[in-house]
Amino acid sequence: MQNVKMYTTAVCPYCVRAKQLLKAKGVEQIEEIRIDLDPAQRDHMMQITGRRTVPQIYVGDTHVGGCDDLMALDAKGGLLPLLQAA
Repeated sequence: MQNVKMYTTAVCPYCVRAKQLLKAKGVEQIEEIRIDLDPAQRDHMMQITGRRTVPQIYVGDTHVGGCDDLMALDAKGGLLPLLQAA
């Protein structure tokens, strides 16, 4: 299973929803980067994604996007193959 990295904040319902979906798909560990605790990480996230909202989700080296993007990827059957890619 691919590594999953997620940029989050403490009080983000979309982050919670994204984590629930990922865990339901078998993801056991999510590397969370709390941008509310580390402004430098927020700047880094904005540089690499071009976005300022959380969550920002990476599966392996692939930037999936936010919670809505993750849900859409799952709805069209693309999430599991991405998670299971070698």
